[in-house]
Amino acid sequence: MASIRALLIASVVLFFVPVQAEQLSLSHYLDWEQAGNPQVSPDGKRILFSRTRVNKLTDGFDTEVWQMDADGGRQRFLLNGGAAAWSPSGDRVAYIAPANGKAQLFVRWMDDEGAVSQITWDTVEPKDFKWSPDGKWIAFRAEVPMKPAMSIELPPRPPGATWTEDPPVIDKLHYRTDRIGMKTGYSHLFVVPASGGTPRQLTEGNWDVGRHFFGMDAEGNGSMSWTADSGALVFSAVMDEDDESGGYNSGIHKVNVASGEITTLVDADGSWGSALVSPDGRHVIYIGSRPSPKPWPVTEIRMMNVDGSNDRLLRDDIDTPFLSMQWAPNSRSVLIDAAIEGSIRLVRMDMDGDFETITAPGSVISTGSATASTALVSYVTSTITPNIASVNLRNGAITQLTDVNADILRDVTLGNHEEIWYDSSDNTRVHGWVITPPDFDPDKQYPLLLMIHGGPQGMYSVGFNFRFQEFASAGYVVLYTNPRGSTGYGYEFTDAIDNAYPGRVDFDDLMAGVDSVLERGYVDEDRLYVSGCSGGGVLTAWLVANTDRFTAAASLCPVINWLSMAGTSDVAGWAQKQFRSEYYEDPAKWIEHSPLFKVANVTTPTLLMTGEKDLRTPLAQAEEFYAALKKQGVPTMLIPMKEEWHGTWSKPSNLFRTQLYLRKWFEQYGPEAAETDAD
Repeated sequence: MASIRALLIASVVLFFVPVQAEQLSLSHYLDWEQAGNPQVSPDGKRILFSRTRVNKLTDGFDTEVWQMDADGGRQRFLLNGGAAAWSPSGDRVAYIAPANGKAQLFVRWMDDEGAVSQITWDTVEPKDFKWSPDGKWIAFRAEVPMKPAMSIELPPRPPGATWTEDPPVIDKLHYRTDRIGMKTGYSHLFVVPASGGTPRQLTEGNWDVGRHFFGMDAEGNGSMSWTADSGALVFSAVMDEDDESGGYNSGIHKVNVASGEITTLVDADGSWGSALVSPDGRHVIYIGSRPSPKPWPVTEIRMMNVDGSNDRLLRDDIDTPFLSMQWAPNSRSVLIDAAIEGSIRLVRMDMDGDFETITAPGSVISTGSATASTALVSYVTSTITPNIASVNLRNGAITQLTDVNADILRDVTLGNHEEIWYDSSDNTRVHGWVITPPDFDPDKQYPLLLMIHGGPQGMYSVGFNFRFQEFASAGYVVLYTNPRGSTGYGYEFTDAIDNAYPGRVDFDDLMAGVDSVLERGYVDEDRLYVSGCSGGGVLTAWLVANTDRFTAAASLCPVINWLSMAGTSDVAGWAQKQFRSEYYEDPAKWIEHSPLFKVANVTTPTLLMTGEKDLRTPLAQAEEFYAALKKQGVPTMLIPMKEEWHGTWSKPSNLFRTQLYLRKWFEQYGPEAAETDAD
């Protein structure tokens, strides 16, 4: 296509008329795609990757598996499905795809015939899977229905009677999960012959396989690892049926595939998981943390022999999140995706725990697989949407292999993306970014939109952000920063909000960011807006409760009242660790840091928006603030977003609604709106 276009331009150069550059709009999202999960074949010649696109008709997303040559050539569709993985010999590909409305496991032969076999059926629904090293087995996790905590026997139903279903009987602290709903079973390990057959359950009990974070699955596909002889699986779990920690006391275990016998390798107090057996079968590397009253404890990385002996500490100074780990093929080092100052960088750790950072700042990478010399990653920068790239493990050079949105962004002018650092209180340096409108003129005055990230222990990254670019195209200067409490800047920086969130330090860091942009002279101080979701919604409510400088605000999926949040969130264990002492013993801290109890200070028009099914920060949180603002006479609206859990834009049409509702709310306030009202 590019060559044809070049010929046409050359042939009509004398008659060329400049075409006005297009700006990013919401309609572009209808054709949006992203690439991920790159998996290199055992011979290093081919790469599988997922390609996800918006489905305009179903208001969702469709995922396909594509393949290409190692240099990015011959990109072509392979199959409908996702989570594809090569067999150890490279002759087959296993993947997960829907069948009769449930996720099922399939295997496709990679010869010319391309035969496909369905490996699992409706009795189980695999969450993730791993090939055995000998290629004969596939292990997977699936949910096993739980028995009710208490059973009763009703009188016999008359013929043809329609009675109400039995209610759930709950006896666990963590009994539901956002985006899933009420807990109905426990996640356990299964194996099935790779050629097809009957799955065999390896673990059982009223506990879940996998390291969990107060009820949330924190490992995904890292929850199990085969031993080199294909005889056992190493996994993490809390095997105590009476444990109420939500996964915080997880250990590491090994199950014999033939006998089902389970051996505990790590049972030390704390949360231990992400165990990976080295390719040579000798070692297991894993991460975890000791018991702590804090919601963000220090992470350790440890290594042991595959039988659990010689367990030793490699690092206990990990002050940045490890997003994924995998052994190098030679078993001499481990590749780690680490969050560092707004970038996700590839780090190599040797057997002594020494780190070598491979990739430079400025990108967000997620490693899918690796050869001896190359890592295959999903790759994002401020101007590059999620695509596949290769990383040279010797020099860190990144080569982009796909460009799935080139067709829709080719003639689009994006807002300029600038990295900033600025000073805040306590001699703190804070990192952030500014996006200016595509037609930016520094001599004009623009509205400023401060966007606040969730977590709070998380970070904004340098990666492409469609929503922020779209706001910039609508004429906003967009500011987003990583205030104290964010990850990626050291443990002390993250820990600064412990027992005091939201509070002074994150407030200072956000407002110092606003002031640093105001000093540039192109922002209208009468059009300052603020928004954020989850932790960002908390801080949005906190800002308007502590300053009247913002013209309007939109608090999305917030925590408004820590007292009610503690027992109603799906991460109740995490919520109950926010402050010391316990909320039912001394609620002073819980009240001090709840925006609800500062609502009398709020004068800023504030919109509330939350997913109607949200279990993380339930809708009632937003309703509490909405009712209080109404009582105070502060302009407000409440929008429970249909078909959304935690967040408001998982569905394409709801992303449009989120953007448009926010803009319409902001546009109602400011100098222009005031002049219109006066007329």
